[in-house]
This record gives sequence, structure tokens and C-alpha cells, in this order.
Amino acid sequence: MSKAPKRRQVVTWDTEAGEGQAVAGRNSSRLHDLLAQKLAEEIISGRRLPGDVLPTELDMSISLGISRTAVREAMRILAAKGLIEPRPKRGTCVTEKTTWNMLDPDVIRWMFANEPDERLVRNLFELRLIIEPAAAGLAALRRNVTHLAAMFRALEVMDRDTLFTESGLQADKDFHAALLAAADNDQLTSLNTSIGMSVALSTRYKIELGILGAEPVAAHRAVYEAIERGDAAEARWCMESLIRQAMKDIAKRPMPAS
Repeated sequence: MSKAPKRRQVVTWDTEAGEGQAVAGRNSSRLHDLLAQKLAEEIISGRRLPGDVLPTELDMSISLGISRTAVREAMRILAAKGLIEPRPKRGTCVTEKTTWNMLDPDVIRWMFANEPDERLVRNLFELRLIIEPAAAGLAALRRNVTHLAAMFRALEVMDRDTLFTESGLQADKDFHAALLAAADNDQLTSLNTSIGMSVALSTRYKIELGILGAEPVAAHRAVYEAIERGDAAEARWCMESLIRQAMKDIAKRPMPAS
């Protein structure tokens, strides 16, 4: 299987085209979402440091050629995710990383917008190791026919389309979502979006580096079969093995030239 081309979205602004005109590759989107992503990536990459004061709403509106409403909504998005906060007599400031909502799917996605650092990748896999094996064990004890059918359908799509396709990647997310649902724990289920985003982005990252690893669908199928049999210990072990193998694959990735 050939290596998929590397894709990174670069957000630019067409300031000569007038208000309401933004360019992100060939795709268009709501201006406030583009601005939120642009500023988030600057914050996450360290180009804007904790304590840095952002330009005012008016200044940003003029310099980017967009409405103050779009700027205000972008600031609201970033503040809700903990990346910025208004401070009396100073303005809107970048916050310390400890205040960021690290489980927010957008924050995870923004962290992968450029080359993710080693600590981020490690942290996400550690999170999965803590949550998913335990969830698989619960799923083996609590699953019903609907959960099993959803996991089986996802496996079929993954097997047919492979993880090199959008449909295969979506099926991978669907499999993990069905597994969390089968655990029948509302708090675990609430983590589905975060876990799903972590699964999708780490898989895309491995594909970009050509290190997807051997038989990832077979590893998922082993988890499913253990859950179907109701074998909680085996389900936990198979899920842990799946994640640890992915971690080993990542550890083998080629390091950038110095």
C-alpha cells in the first residue's frame, strides 16, 4: 500500500479581497472558525506565549479585513476552551497550558495541525491505555446485540475500505464509539468525542509517516471477538495490546533531520 500524501491545512487571509473573504487552501469556512484555528495554532506552537496580550477586537478586525462580530466569536471559542482569558486593564491574554481543555476535540485537532510533539502523542496514547482497556472489559460484560452489530459493521468497512480511506477512518472511530457505548457508563461515553478524535488523528499521523503497522484491522477484530464472547479479561488484554502496538509503531517513526 502506497503512503498517503501528507496534508496540513494552512490558514491564510485574503486581506485584499475585502471583508468576509478568507482562504484556507481551496476550502471556505466561517470566518470566526478560521480565525479561532489560526490563533489557536499560534498559541499551541508557542508563537504566542502565556501572558501575551492579543490585539484588540477593533485592531484585529481592521488588520484581517473581517467583521468585529467574527473576531468576537473567535475569541469566545478560544476562551471557552481555556486558551485565552480577558484580564482587567490588560486585555485578552494567552493562558498557561494548564488551563487549556486538553480533552476538547478542537484543541486536540489544533495540536495536530502541525507536526505534533512527542509528549502530546505519548500523552494521548497514555490516556487511551488508561480508558479503553477498562472500557473493553466492561463492554464484554454489558454489550447487547445493537453494540455488537455496530462494531461488526465498522469492522467490515475497515476491512473492505482500509484505513487509508476516509470511510475506513470513520469506521475506526465508529468502532471505538460503539465499544464505549457498550460499556454502559455515561461518564465513559461522554469521552467518546475526545477518544474518537485521538484515534483518528493518531491514525492519520501514522499513515502520513508510513508507519501504520501490521494488520490493524485484525487487532480490532480480536477485541470484538473477545467482547462478543463476553470474555472481559481477554477484551482488556486485546485492547491494551492494540494500543501498545500503535505506540511501538509511533516510536519507530523517522526523526526529522537536525
